[in-house]
Amino acid sequence: MFSVARHALFLLAAGLFTHISLAQPIPMAALPLFSAAPLGAPAAPWHFAGLPVGTKPATEFEVVELEGMHVLHVRANKSYGNLLYPLKGSVHALHWQWRLEEPLLRANLRTRDGDDSPIKLCILFDMSTDKLGLGERTQLATARALAHESLPSATLCYVWDHSLPVGTLLPNAFTRRLRYVVVDSGEVLLHQWVSHNRDIAADFAMAFGAESETLPPAMAVGVGADADNTGDSASAYVGDIVVTP
Repeated sequence: MFSVARHALFLLAAGLFTHISLAQPIPMAALPLFSAAPLGAPAAPWHFAGLPVGTKPATEFEVVELEGMHVLHVRANKSYGNLLYPLKGSVHALHWQWRLEEPLLRANLRTRDGDDSPIKLCILFDMSTDKLGLGERTQLATARALAHESLPSATLCYVWDHSLPVGTLLPNAFTRRLRYVVVDSGEVLLHQWVSHNRDIAADFAMAFGAESETLPPAMAVGVGADADNTGDSASAYVGDIVVTP
């Protein structure tokens, strides 16, 4: 049986995004557009968030030009990492475009060994923990102490998966503080731009409704990709992300 401290480390590694810089969250407004961003590393307040001890390679994030447009290139190579933008307020709708170039054929989100995503878009929430069990509250408190950060108590990630059907909802294999919603699946749409519009309140209720009767405030929006558990590589592009209060 894992100790509480060890399990807390799993919470951090699984997707609660340690090293979040939330000291000066941005009031809810339009995110800066990648289409209008200069080439190179995304400008602050976008910032990288990785594993607690940095023992694995970091997923790469870079604004590049593709077919005459500036977009975010996300490249995972046996790596883990997320690009976060701090927010303050409720997010009720989310719109984005992405394009998967290189999928993860061996990923399996139901297992720890296969818990990798070629591309994901996440909302991090500051949800009340009143309805959580004592064990989960203790694990989260320990994780926050270990990270010295205000970690989210609930994270909802939209993912492109190789095998799970669109509409699949499942918890992260390491922690139920993170839930996945599969919005694209397979290889039929590879190398094509795919657009998504999501009702965050409805999706949050579907994923965390048993733990919260209301939509909690968002702490950040994040783009991520990881291939550290499978040891593979993945490549994807992300277009402009639009949040609606």
